[in-house]
Amino acid sequence: MPNIPLKQGEHWQPLPRSEVIKAVERKRPARIPLVYARWWGEGLVEQYGERLKALERYPEDAMVVLIEPLDFTKMGLSWELPSGGAHDSSCVLDDWQKLDEFIEKMPDPETDPQFEQVARLAEQSRKDDRYFLFGWWRLFFERPWGIRGMENLLTDYYLYPEQVQRLHAALCDLYLKYLQRAVRELKPDGFWTSDDLGHQTQPFMRPAIFRELIKPYYVRIGSFLRQQKVHWWLHSCGNNTALLDDLIEAGVQVFHPVQKGTMDELAVAQKYGDRLTFLTGIDVQHTLQEKPPEGVRQEVRFLIDTFDRPEGGMCIAAGNGIVAGTPYECIEAFLDEALEYGFKHREKFITQKGQ
Repeated sequence: MPNIPLKQGEHWQPLPRSEVIKAVERKRPARIPLVYARWWGEGLVEQYGERLKALERYPEDAMVVLIEPLDFTKMGLSWELPSGGAHDSSCVLDDWQKLDEFIEKMPDPETDPQFEQVARLAEQSRKDDRYFLFGWWRLFFERPWGIRGMENLLTDYYLYPEQVQRLHAALCDLYLKYLQRAVRELKPDGFWTSDDLGHQTQPFMRPAIFRELIKPYYVRIGSFLRQQKVHWWLHSCGNNTALLDDLIEAGVQVFHPVQKGTMDELAVAQKYGDRLTFLTGIDVQHTLQEKPPEGVRQEVRFLIDTFDRPEGGMCIAAGNGIVAGTPYECIEAFLDEALEYGFKHREKFITQKGQ
């Protein structure tokens, strides 16, 4: 095994930055990294309080720092914003006639004060030799649906494609300016973002629509990240199978979560495991909430057996935020098995190579 401190007594040690890079780039890491594994969702902290601190003995192997690149309330728009509702149930831009002003009043990333705090965390990450993930939620589908509303956006693809293209181009320009500053000042190892492109059975849009209206902007982001040697991590819930080839072509390198019950894990791992690294997410809706601890451990072993290859290409996470009502013992079983079985799995591959 590599001469790195994986465990100290009963406590697992965070992986050094180089080992997470090995996992992402499929260069035989010492163990499977945990990233977004201790993802505490709605109500969980209120339910368990201080008890969750005991789970900090299971390390997160990347420091993830996120910003908000487009706060509608700070744009100074001339119209009244909708009140209440989540980002996916509002409609900030209720008339395409307002698009010019919306684009004009987008923020300037060079003056964004969020970077002050992020810079301190990036520096701490470097001192601690931790893999550093910078980014934000919502990209070219989730954010536009928060801007236009879901029903409007899905019909816009057919009724107003030119306006959709203008909005996407403006968002892409904004995102690239944020990434340019991040690369210059923060030097991240990876870029984290999200687009929930799928529902339970397929993508929200036909692949042809994705390729025409969304993929070109993914390609621009991917090209920049590739030039800067920054890994691209994408969270996308639902069934994304029909889009995986396009996402890989655009430059996505790490995909999360391969949602249970929507995507065929075995088929996806077999077809894409040599081209895509998976931040495989354990199912938080049924597995963690409904199975006993041993059933959770069995599912973790299944995921590792399915996605971990001799060269690597797997990290492990919660599939989404772990919410209130999830048995504490099941959360503990997930984290413990991810490390214990994940290490044994990697040890087997490394031993085989050495023989």
